[in-house]
Amino acid sequence: MNWQADWGLRLRMFVTMFLLFALYIVFAAVITAYVGGGLLVFGLFFGGFSLVQYYFSDTLTLKSMGAKTVSADEYPQLHASIERLSQQADLPKPKVAVVDSNTPNAFATGRNQKNAAVCVTTGILNTLEQDELDGVLAHELAHVKNRDMMVMTIASFLSTIAFMMVRWGAFFGGGHRRGGDRQGGGGIVVAILVSLLVWIISYLLIRALSRYREYAADRGAAAITGNPSALASALLKISGEMDKVPKDDLREEAEMNAFFIIPIKSGVVGRLFSTHPPTEKRVEQLRDLEREMQSF
Repeated sequence: MNWQADWGLRLRMFVTMFLLFALYIVFAAVITAYVGGGLLVFGLFFGGFSLVQYYFSDTLTLKSMGAKTVSADEYPQLHASIERLSQQADLPKPKVAVVDSNTPNAFATGRNQKNAAVCVTTGILNTLEQDELDGVLAHELAHVKNRDMMVMTIASFLSTIAFMMVRWGAFFGGGHRRGGDRQGGGGIVVAILVSLLVWIISYLLIRALSRYREYAADRGAAAITGNPSALASALLKISGEMDKVPKDDLREEAEMNAFFIIPIKSGVVGRLFSTHPPTEKRVEQLRDLEREMQSF
């Protein structure tokens, strides 16, 4: 395997984490000042929440999608493909999971290379040829090898907390009317506004990083399989099949867009803030890689 470290991705992950850390500090300071409870309470609550998400991110993600970890006896060909591709990528074999869904998609989750899971839907198993499926699985393994799942997990944590504060802000500090308006209704309004700003900024940072990481994973899949055209074919086929999936099914799974190989589109705004680059551009890049490989 001709694997090359993607320093562009690493730089983007570093910058994203640095900006999110700075954002987290500001967020913690404002919430502590205006909601009350003290920095220690804030640290214990959010620190504990973040540790749970970090160490159990794969389990929580799989459960949220209704995925089931499957054995080699249940899906022998799927296990064999992932094991072979993991060896080619010089990675430990991840857990294998399947979602009973007509939506053709796949994703990887987990905090590091030793604690990862690759999940596919029954829809994608029924849609793709074997070499196309190998391309998709290699794409997910490239995410594991690039370690970008950990960054996305941490990044999405802050966004989730900020969103919770926006949604449930009225319940925080509602009884703290003593000491003036600072910890009263005015304080809650300030906390909600800051939480909204933090959520928007973290949302945009996640999407900017996510779009680049998809290009990086496509290049990684080409390096693992040596067959960029198979992944290009899979992307086009999955994208076409998405249009046939009922809208209710798409809405149920849209929150996992950042982890899917093909995002679930939701109108003009959804495309504008998409977690993925356009399929056409990804296919174009893969075809360029194919031509480069054939020239050697």
